[in-house]
Amino acid sequence: MSKKVKKEKSMIIQKEMIASLFKELSTAKETGKKVVYTFVPGNISELIRAFDMLPVYPEINALQSGMRKKSRDFIRDAEKIGHSEDVCTYVKCDVGMMINGNIGPTGEKIPDPDLLLLSYTGCFTFMKWFETLERLYPGVPVALLHTPYQEAQKITPEMTEYMVKQLKEEVIPKMEKVSGKKYDEEKLKKILVNTNKVEEYMVKIFETTKNKPSPIDAYFAGVYYIGPINIGFRGTEEAVHYYEELYKEILERVEKGLGPITPEGEMKEEKFRLVVEGPPNWTHFREFWKIFYDMGAVIVASSYTKVGGVYDNGFRVNPEKPLESLAKYCMNCYTNLNLEQRVDLLSDCITNYDADGFLVNSIKSCNSFSAGQLMIMQQLERKLEIPVGFVESDLVDPRYFSYSNIKNRLESFFQMLEQRKLILGN
Repeated sequence: MSKKVKKEKSMIIQKEMIASLFKELSTAKETGKKVVYTFVPGNISELIRAFDMLPVYPEINALQSGMRKKSRDFIRDAEKIGHSEDVCTYVKCDVGMMINGNIGPTGEKIPDPDLLLLSYTGCFTFMKWFETLERLYPGVPVALLHTPYQEAQKITPEMTEYMVKQLKEEVIPKMEKVSGKKYDEEKLKKILVNTNKVEEYMVKIFETTKNKPSPIDAYFAGVYYIGPINIGFRGTEEAVHYYEELYKEILERVEKGLGPITPEGEMKEEKFRLVVEGPPNWTHFREFWKIFYDMGAVIVASSYTKVGGVYDNGFRVNPEKPLESLAKYCMNCYTNLNLEQRVDLLSDCITNYDADGFLVNSIKSCNSFSAGQLMIMQQLERKLEIPVGFVESDLVDPRYFSYSNIKNRLESFFQMLEQRKLILGN
């Protein structure tokens, strides 16, 4: 019998925020609100909000379908109309959901888009995904925001200018036409003031894992913490309130010397500290988390919580330079970093958060994360001389989650960590 999950005040606030958003979406056609479909990496929801439009994120819909055990049938329906088994399962789940009525997590229909905003940040699948959406919603305008890849490990002035030019000439004009409103830069600046506050809180929250025991899990619980900024609340007062409350709760746990809260209860003993690369599996999310809980393993940093933006290196939006800030934010998303940057970032996480080991969850259908992961493992193992582990699953396709196989691999990995601790005498 599963245990009842303890509800913190911040969890209740987030649940209410998400419910209100989907309620607002369900009545958008009646209220005249325009709807923009876009993506989480490089999600410029501040600009969407500046036009009083509502954002919808197809990958959020897909992962929620996975957690609600609905993705299997959606994926099969997408495959029946010609989508390959090798296609990203987010795409197939999203397509399957759309052709079955596009019913959201609250049981209400998600409205059709008034604008398709293709924010391309390091994942080529996004391009093909939006070609599919364009076929599903013929006649809906498409705006492309192409983000230059950080091949040379830095953002140049020319790259920023290129993106600002797109915002001014491609994105904003189409938003003006769809919304019937003129671009208001002062309004966007005020929204970005809230974004700046949230970014500060995000850094403070994830830095609390430096404590021993860590008061939070930065992977399994971390996906809930990044929820509001990745589901459309970037730049809102609600997001500031949520992160204020969350940070206050976490600091109380630090003061009391408490470990993370999990679906199985509070973790009493922290045996292992890990850094994890790659997205989690959504169809067996709780079972996956429980394996770590049973082993006394806490994730103190993860790459996935940086998928919507990396703030570790000091980046914050500057409200006085709104379009330049949005451009740089997009270029700072994790999937837009090159492999050397990812190695450096993960290396810093392992060192700064005093991790015992590094683990990759390789996603079968997600090339933007999986490409290069073996190289990342080898580099970190050689550079830091720490144990590394590797498991395989998928985003929302339950056919590619083998509980016994993953559990066996993780048990071997934790045995290796235990032996290392004995050798090092800690």
